[in-house]
Amino acid sequence: MTVGLFLPCYVNQFYPQVGVASLELLEKLGCDVVYPLQQTCCGQPMANSGYEHLSSATDELFMRNFHEFDYIVSPSGSCALHIKHHLHGKDHEASAKVRASMYELTEFLTDVLKVEHLDAKFPHKVGLHQGCHGQRGLMLSQMSELVAKPFSKLEKLLGMVNGIELVDLDRKDECCGFGGTFCVMEEAVSAKMGKDRVSDHTRNGASFITGADMSCLMHLEGILKRQKSAVEVKHIAEILNAG
Repeated sequence: MTVGLFLPCYVNQFYPQVGVASLELLEKLGCDVVYPLQQTCCGQPMANSGYEHLSSATDELFMRNFHEFDYIVSPSGSCALHIKHHLHGKDHEASAKVRASMYELTEFLTDVLKVEHLDAKFPHKVGLHQGCHGQRGLMLSQMSELVAKPFSKLEKLLGMVNGIELVDLDRKDECCGFGGTFCVMEEAVSAKMGKDRVSDHTRNGASFITGADMSCLMHLEGILKRQKSAVEVKHIAEILNAG
C-alpha cells in the first residue's frame, strides 16, 4: 500500500524528529511511504478562527498533494480530524475520497495495519495524555463521561513496547488547555489547565508524557520547562519506534 505522510506545521518546524519517527515506523511495518514536498498547512488554524471560507486554496493544494495515495497518515489527531471533516475541494467526489483516506497515525496502525506486535523498547514510566481531538473526534479512546466499556488505541499500542510502565492518572482524559487558538485568546485559562495536567503526571511519577498530538505536548513541554522539571515529552511515534 502507498501512504502519503502528512506532517503538521509545528512538527515540520519544531519537532522534525516526530516526522522521522513516523516515517521509520510506517516503513518498518511494510508501508511504501511518500512525503509530498509541496505540502503546507491543512488549514485548521484558519477554520478554527472563523475563516474556513477563505481556505479554498489550502484545500486544493492538499488535494493535489495527496489525492493519489491509498492512505494519508498524519501524526496529529487534530489535523487528521480537520481533513476528515472539513476538506472541501472543487471536485466533490475526489475530496470525499481524500477525506475517507485520512488517518491519524495510531488509528492507522490499529484499524488498517492491525498491528499486534512492535519491536520497540522504552524502559521508562510514561504518562499518556489523551488529546481531545483524538479522543472525542476520532474516537481513539473512550470518554470517561460515558457509561461504556473503556478502550484506548494508544494504550494498546504502548502496551506492545518492551519495558514501558504506563502510570495511572487521576483524570486520564482531561484537556491540557492548548486548544490551538484557545491558548492565545484565553492565555490564563489555558496555562492553568496545562499546569493541572502536568501536575497529574508528575504527581503519579511519570518521567515522560506522551500523546498523539504534538501540539498538546508542546503546550505541556513549555510548562515543564518553566517549572525546570526533569519530565520530558515524547510523541507516541517516537516511543513506538524506539529501541
